[in-house]
Amino acid sequence: MSVDATEPSALAETAALPWRGGFGRLWSAAVVSRFGDGLRGAALPLLATSLTTNPLLISLVTAAGYLPWIVFGLLGGAVADRVDQRRAMRSVDAVRALLTGAFALTVALGHASIALLLVLAFALTTLQTLFDNAATALLPAVVPTTVLGRANSRLMTGQTIASAFIAAPLVAALLALSAGAPFAVDAASFAVAAALVASLPIPVRKRPPRPAGRTLRRDMAEGLRTLWRDRVLRSLCAANTVANIGVGALVATLVLEVTGWLHAGRGGFAAVITAYGIGSVLGGAVAGRLGRWLGTARALAAGLLVQTGCLAVLGSVRSLPAAITVMAVFGALGMVWNVSEVTLLQERTPMALLGRVSAANRTLSVAGAPLGALLGGAAASAWGLNAPALVAAALFTCASGVLIPALVSFRRVIN
Repeated sequence: MSVDATEPSALAETAALPWRGGFGRLWSAAVVSRFGDGLRGAALPLLATSLTTNPLLISLVTAAGYLPWIVFGLLGGAVADRVDQRRAMRSVDAVRALLTGAFALTVALGHASIALLLVLAFALTTLQTLFDNAATALLPAVVPTTVLGRANSRLMTGQTIASAFIAAPLVAALLALSAGAPFAVDAASFAVAAALVASLPIPVRKRPPRPAGRTLRRDMAEGLRTLWRDRVLRSLCAANTVANIGVGALVATLVLEVTGWLHAGRGGFAAVITAYGIGSVLGGAVAGRLGRWLGTARALAAGLLVQTGCLAVLGSVRSLPAAITVMAVFGALGMVWNVSEVTLLQERTPMALLGRVSAANRTLSVAGAPLGALLGGAAASAWGLNAPALVAAALFTCASGVLIPALVSFRRVIN
C-alpha cells in the first residue's frame, strides 16, 4: 500500500531526528524517569502486601495512582499552558525526588504504613499530571513537525524498555538489599531527569498577553471545548475511553484467566506479560514507519480492529501459546495506537492549547480504566474467568464504531 502523502503525519519525513541537543536530553530524561517509575510501580504493591493482607487496602494503593488524573488532570493541562514547560517539568521532578527520597528513608527506618503508601501514590501522580501534560506540549518545540511521529515512537519505546525490561527485573535484587532501596533509586532517577530537563536548549516561547480576569477554570473549559469541536480528536478520545474500559477489565483479571481458566500458573502469567512487553517494544519500533506507510487514520483503525480480534481469541481459545501470541500482537498494536494518537493530537491542536487539550483527552481516557476494573471483576464472577477478555472485545468493537466514521470523514476532507 502506498503512502498517503496528504495526511499530516504521513508527510515524507526526510529530516533526521535531532538526537543531539534538545530531543536527546528530553528522551533521556523521560526514559530515566520512567525507569524509576517502573521500580516504584513494582515495589509499592509488594511493600503493601508486607503491611496488610486486606485485598481492598492493597487495591487502593493502585487506585490512588489513577485518581489524581481524574481529579487534577484538567488543572495540570491548564497550568502547563500557562508556564514555561521546561521549568515546570524540572520543578516537578525535583519535588518528586525529595518526596520519594524521604519515603525511602521512612521505609528503611521501618515506619512505612498503608496510609503513607496511599499519600505517596496520590501525591506523585498529582505532580505527574503537570509533568506529562507539559512534556506533551514541549515536544513540538524540540523536534520538527515532520518527525513528531518518529519522536513519539522513540520516546514510548525507550520508556517501555526502561520500565518493563530493566526496572521490573531489578526490583527483586534491590529489595534484597533493603526495602527502601527501590525508592531511593527512584528518587535519584527523578533528580537526574530534572537536571536533564533543566539543560534543554530551548528558547523561551513568547506568549500572547492573557486577557484580564482569565481564570484556570476558563482555561480548562477552553481545552475541553477545543477537543469537543474537533470531530477527529473528539471521536479519538471517545474511542480511547471506551477501549480503556475494556483494557481495565482485562488488566484487572488477566492473572485469574491465565492461572485459573488456562491453568498455566504463575509461569504462564509471566510468559503472557513478557510477551505483551516485547510486543509493545516492537510496536514502538515500527509505529512511525507504519504510520507513514498506512497513514495515521488507517493505522489507528486497522490496529483497533486487529486488537479486537486478539481479545476475542484470548477469551475463547483455551491455549497458553495462543494467549502469548495474541498478547504480543495486542501490545504491539497498543503502542502503535499510543504513538499515532499523541502525534495526531499534537498535529491538530494549536500550540497555545496543547497542554489543555492533551489533559482533557488524557483525563477522559484514563477515567475508563477504574470503571473497567470493576466491570472485569463482575464479569469474571458472573460468567467465568475468560469473560472479561470477551467483554473487552465487545468494548473494542464499540470503540471502532465510534472512531472509524470520523477517520473516514477526516480522510475525505484532506484528499
